[in-house]
Amino acid sequence: MDLAFLQPLYERPGPWASVYMDTSRHTESTAHERHLTAQSLAGELARQGADEATCQAVRSALEELRHSSEPHGRALFARGGEVVLDPPLAERPAGGSSACWAPLPRTTPLLELAGEDPVCVVAYLDREGADFELRGALGSSDAGTVTGRQWPLHRTASADWSERHFQLKVENTWEHNAAEVAEALAACQEETGADLVILVGEERERHSVHGRLPQQVRDRTVEAPHGAGSRLLDEDVERIRADHVRHRAEEDLERFLAARSPDAQGRPLAVEGVPAVIEAAREHRIDELLVLPDGADAHREVWVGEDADQVAVRRTELKTLGEQRSWAARADDALVRAAVATGAPAISVAPAQPSTRTEAPVGGLGALLRWK
Repeated sequence: MDLAFLQPLYERPGPWASVYMDTSRHTESTAHERHLTAQSLAGELARQGADEATCQAVRSALEELRHSSEPHGRALFARGGEVVLDPPLAERPAGGSSACWAPLPRTTPLLELAGEDPVCVVAYLDREGADFELRGALGSSDAGTVTGRQWPLHRTASADWSERHFQLKVENTWEHNAAEVAEALAACQEETGADLVILVGEERERHSVHGRLPQQVRDRTVEAPHGAGSRLLDEDVERIRADHVRHRAEEDLERFLAARSPDAQGRPLAVEGVPAVIEAAREHRIDELLVLPDGADAHREVWVGEDADQVAVRRTELKTLGEQRSWAARADDALVRAAVATGAPAISVAPAQPSTRTEAPVGGLGALLRWK
């Protein structure tokens, strides 16, 4: 997961207001309920010590969501009377709306709520062509249409030579259209950067298009078992998206486990646990950060300085490094900041991994390392 979009949060000093707003509930009284929620969250920030200007900025931003149709929610990060970042969420906050005032922005929940949102191109196929739809957690949009040859498209039951000749033309038309659809679909996937391609249609049409896709697109293509008119299609799409997220999390974790052995020079390729990951962060050696959101060390208190790589297990360590000002912060938020500042992606590992959970990073925090 590329966390470059969080960079603005680490270009300014704290403290920060971090708010997660649940917008999944839609009723006749939604606007009034969200108005009350906005007041409550702003009040909670004030009780935690936030300045009035920042509380007002958060309250105003949340009030603007009173009539929003967003299906899941919104995160807001504010300081100094300004909302700096307000990304939409791909899932509703499990614990409902919340607000936090702390030295660092509370970004770790975004790894689950906003990061794992695989975008997919759904291709509705028929023998004449296809319609493409781009789908994500926040909705869907039209992604184009491709139309192949219109005639001939239907078989006959006759065994006459002329009819067999006609059937051959039908076969040629189908194959020609499948090739055109595959070419257009590959271009659509490349242009949109979609993580997945889902084929919807009759079995023969799905197979014909699937087999003509370039290998790099074919590897991320799945055929939906139900057609466009089925009420189960939406469930198919969500299941396929969820499977994709789970498989990627498993691959990330397996790659980390394999990297725990040292390289030919005896250097570790991966470390785990707060002290080891902090040392890697200070030396700018984190290539990928792994966070298990419910890990025991995620909320462990560490110490941070003004710069992102100034992080330590004990406050005295920062003083030894020459840092005069320091603040207590959560380990996961401190390490996400360090990873973003040094150009490393942060990867959220889903908490439910039955086959590998016993080998998760110690305390729920680990890192793949880079060496010059």
